[in-house]
Amino acid sequence: MSPAPQERGAAPQSRPLSGPPSAAAAPKRYASVDALRGLTVAAMLLVNNPGDWGHVYAPLMHSQWHGFTPTDLVFPMFLFIVGVSIALALMPRREHGVAAASLLRPALWRALRIVGLGLLLHVCAMWAIGHDHLRVPGVLQRIGLCFAAAALIALYLPARAQWIAWGALLFGYAALLAAGGSYAPFENIASRLDSALFGVHVFQIDPVSGRGHDPEGLVSTLGALATTLLGLRAGDWLRRGNLRALWIAGAVCLLGGWAGAYWQPLNKNLWTPAYVLWSGGLSCWVLAVFHELIDRRGWPAFGRAFGVNAIAAYGGSALLLYLLMGLGWLQPIYRRGFADWMTPQFGPYLPSLAFALVFVALWWGVVRWLDARRIYFKI
Repeated sequence: MSPAPQERGAAPQSRPLSGPPSAAAAPKRYASVDALRGLTVAAMLLVNNPGDWGHVYAPLMHSQWHGFTPTDLVFPMFLFIVGVSIALALMPRREHGVAAASLLRPALWRALRIVGLGLLLHVCAMWAIGHDHLRVPGVLQRIGLCFAAAALIALYLPARAQWIAWGALLFGYAALLAAGGSYAPFENIASRLDSALFGVHVFQIDPVSGRGHDPEGLVSTLGALATTLLGLRAGDWLRRGNLRALWIAGAVCLLGGWAGAYWQPLNKNLWTPAYVLWSGGLSCWVLAVFHELIDRRGWPAFGRAFGVNAIAAYGGSALLLYLLMGLGWLQPIYRRGFADWMTPQFGPYLPSLAFALVFVALWWGVVRWLDARRIYFKI
């Protein structure tokens, strides 16, 4: 999920995924990428862990269906950074003559472990919530699939062919969604196919039709892969110092997303092509800003500790949450620590946000402690 951490200060050479270290093939590490990955993980924890789901400020909620909020940028930003990291970690070694197969095997094995961890977390969630059915799709499962496919494309396709694959995904997925005849919840083709494939093992079931839907379903992963491939190309620009291309691509994608939304809606649940372009354009610009400020101007890589221990932060925080839920401690902690004394003075929204901020701060302390002792959890 994240490559090996860098030393403090300048960006050193990182360790290859396989084989002996090679000064010629070792890729350069960018503090800006670690910082952006870390802040994205922190944002994931913030939006996923309010004290009260009934009282969340609107910018910290996903769009109910069509539309775009700041929260709708978090997951595509992470997948975009997955693509950037693949470009930085694999492509330089491939260019220095390392066999593609020797790089692909550990990448696929890592992807499988990410998927496995996601399923394990869902088993824990099933226990904590008391649900009868295991949810099969999920955030880590989608990350693992996109990581595997993007690594394969990075290693075996040249730049022009990567762009062709990206365009084919966008237009092909757009055509598939249009052929479904509806973009409504449970009626769209992505929900129908996922429901046929996974049955009850999805995030949500419509009590009327019995059809399921999952925001991380297999069909909409086609759009998520397009986001990852855009990150792959952005990472190649980054390592070549082509900051201008990032700004131009961001503008073109934003324009394309705005125009495409007149044909197909911006929709995170379906990960529509318009959503790919809009979120991808913003991601290109954010990466360009981080690179300029951190790598070029020497600003502190705020959030780096989260970025180099993304697995520990995301997986560990989820396990802690499920443990508190399973033991019946979560609501008493929230009620006594936040809601009981804050709600009479500030209303119900502020204590819900305060709980989320404290949760993020707790894990920020954990990853800072791990980083200070050079302890890094990777799969």
